[in-house]
Amino acid sequence: MRHQQWPVVGIPCDVYWQGKHPHHGCGEKYINALAHGAGVRPVLLPAIGGGTDLAPLADICQPDEVLDSLDGLFLTGNISNVDPRFYGEQSPAGNLLDPQRDATVLPLIRRAIERDIPLFAVCRGFQELNVALGGSLYQRVHEVPGLLDHREDSSLPREGQYDYAHDIFLAEGGLLRQLAGVERVRVNSVHGQGIHRLAEGLAVEATAPDGLIEAVQLTERSRFALGVQFHPEWQYQRDPFYRALFEHFGEAVRARL
Repeated sequence: MRHQQWPVVGIPCDVYWQGKHPHHGCGEKYINALAHGAGVRPVLLPAIGGGTDLAPLADICQPDEVLDSLDGLFLTGNISNVDPRFYGEQSPAGNLLDPQRDATVLPLIRRAIERDIPLFAVCRGFQELNVALGGSLYQRVHEVPGLLDHREDSSLPREGQYDYAHDIFLAEGGLLRQLAGVERVRVNSVHGQGIHRLAEGLAVEATAPDGLIEAVQLTERSRFALGVQFHPEWQYQRDPFYRALFEHFGEAVRARL
């Protein structure tokens, strides 16, 4: 039996290449924010799909078997994008994909919600949540008339890329307004894609100045699923709002034990 002070939260991995070899992993900043900010034990989940070296291992990638060992699910950001075929569009040239992550995460999202397993999604994970539930994405936000360029400045050092970029407006009566205690907060902006058609069952929790959706939550509040487009894991210790998001997720996970 798991120790109740350390509930287990799964983090599906990304597939990345080191030389000629594919590896599975995730950014350390997510692990630290979950362990120290949410007070949970992060466990990395391999992205088992159509791998480079072997055929898909479908018999060991059943969502229920994975979720049976977890108390929560956390979806990270990544430089890859959700394959647009999942929302009926074609992938443009140069679009970096991670089919193994897609094959692992999209079924996990749907089943986690059905089983009332708390889920917190960031950036790519936020977009995965919307697509898994039937929504669509802008593939190039900066090319959409009326929308801002939400990408980071790649010429800046890491700290500059994750610095505050714009305000977000928190929905009245929403969870984020409750956690922040104010109408707007300032966040970073490190993404090229964003929500276009909002999936049924999701409610808007925050928007950017241009109207782009920045946070969502399930409308069925008995099931905890929160997604944000920004990166609250970045220096969450210094930002009360970022820290509150991880603390609230940790509370939701422990409440289910």
